Amino acid sequence: MLNALVNSGAGASPVLRGRRITLRPLVYRDFKEWREVRVRNRGWLSRWEPVKLPDVSDPDVNRGAFAARCSVRDQERAAGIGWGFGVFVGGALAGEMNITSVVRGPFQSCNFGYWIDQELAGNSYIPEAVVIGLRFVFEELMLHRVEIAIVPRNQRSLRVVEKLGLRCEGISEGFLEINGVWEDHVRFAITSEEWAHRSKELSDAWL
Repeated sequence: MLNALVNSGAGASPVLRGRRITLRPLVYRDFKEWREVRVRNRGWLSRWEPVKLPDVSDPDVNRGAFAARCSVRDQERAAGIGWGFGVFVGGALAGEMNITSVVRGPFQSCNFGYWIDQELAGNSYIPEAVVIGLRFVFEELMLHRVEIAIVPRNQRSLRVVEKLGLRCEGISEGFLEINGVWEDHVRFAITSEEWAHRSKELSDAWL
C-alpha cells in the first residue's frame, strides 16, 4: 500500500512509501552516503548520463555542489516544475527517481529518470519506484502524461518499462547528450487514462 505524505501541490516535500522502498527528496545531510554510492558506481552510471563539465564542481564529490543541487531541487519543487527523490532501501540510499520537465497548461506532462546502485540492480526496486511516482503524478499532481526516454542499448533500463508494460512511442534521433554523444532514445509513455485503467493492476503488483 502506498503511503504518500504530501501537502498536495507545488512546494510540498513529499515522502512516498512503497512495499519495500521509500522515496524522499535528498537533503544536505545525505552527502556522505551520496558520495559513497555515486563514486563507487561511477563507471556503471557514466555510460548513461550527460558528460560532467571540467570547469563545474561535481556534486558527486563536492559538498558545496551537492548542497547547491539540493537547493535547485527544492526550488524546482516550489515552482512546481520538478520533484527529485532519493530511492531508499532499508533506510540506505540506493538510487534516484526524478520527475522533471513538468509542463502545465494544455500539455500537463512530465518526464521520469532513474538510476540504481549496481550492487542492488536486479531486485526490481526501480520498477517499484516508477509505480510510486506514477501514482503521485497522476493522483496528487493531476498530470496527464508521463514519458520515459531510454538509450536503446541500455537493456536494464528498458527492462524496467517492459516489466511495467509501458507503451512505446518510437525512437527520437539524437535526443539527449549522453556521455558526450548525442544519443537516440526510445520513448515510452503512459497517460492518466491508461493509469486509471491499470492502476489497480500496477499497484497490486508493485505496491
